[in-house]
Amino acid sequence: MSSQTIRRKIEALGTQIALPTVRKTLGVLEGEHASGRHGGAGDIMDVRAYAPGDESRLIDWKTSARQGQPMVVQRERLATSRVWLLMDVGREMTGVCSSGERAYEVAANALRMFAALSLRRSDDVSIVFSDEASITRIPFNGGFAQFERTLDKALERQWTHRRNIDALLEYARRIKDRNALIVLATDEHALSEGQIAGLRRIARTHPLVLIDVATLNPFTPLSRHHAAPLDGVTGRRVPAFMRSAVSAREVETHRHYMAASLEQELNRTGSFLIRADSSEEMFDRFVHLVSVALARTTRNQLGSSPELQLAGDRR
Repeated sequence: MSSQTIRRKIEALGTQIALPTVRKTLGVLEGEHASGRHGGAGDIMDVRAYAPGDESRLIDWKTSARQGQPMVVQRERLATSRVWLLMDVGREMTGVCSSGERAYEVAANALRMFAALSLRRSDDVSIVFSDEASITRIPFNGGFAQFERTLDKALERQWTHRRNIDALLEYARRIKDRNALIVLATDEHALSEGQIAGLRRIARTHPLVLIDVATLNPFTPLSRHHAAPLDGVTGRRVPAFMRSAVSAREVETHRHYMAASLEQELNRTGSFLIRADSSEEMFDRFVHLVSVALARTTRNQLGSSPELQLAGDRR
């Protein structure tokens, strides 16, 4: 799939989904917390009967008592939410994925997915780039088209500095708004046990999604159509004698084990991991994650909906 094709799919993600679904989608990733971001506390905009799939906390009990049935009250949101898109831009992110894309290109497209939904919800979106030389918050104002222009321009860089994932995690930890969604994008080689502990600390105070880009397995035997991969740091080619099916399987097994362990750690804190080796797979995994989470939320709400409870009382 071409770069332009996947970017059109991402743009459609934010324009073709109904706004209530967008809000619910991001709400699933953010989790429940004491904030007005999902409904708001402003003027009443709509009053209607409760329907299966509505969030039970939107029920206005005084109105329900007067009407004799559960009623949902929608209020105007007085303030926007905040979403922080943090990206590792160390030169390690120039590593190649099996799709032929650079890791930073896959990571950037993942951030575009979140921006497409967040901007549709009128969130305040902040972009932060980090390497060993600096941490830069990139000024951004406007809609999704402006976001794409800003991100594209920011990615036009020399890629000469190595990563500093510890500094990026510390930046995330210091974000004061504890209801802000943090999306952190890096590759699968960035996180050791120490960094995973840092992710746990962030997840205890903020809703967190980790974008984990899987790069090309350097030991995979090459076809005649592909050149030997280069080491992302030294620029040297992987020797031919090291590339074998056995070595490739060992590396792949280790990577899957580390990814499963990381996902388990994040799930314990209510956070999410999205791991993929291409922009297309990242898009599919994002949509799958949200679909499964929305379906689970809907089932939980149906299981405890007021109609079912009232029916049970009547029996």
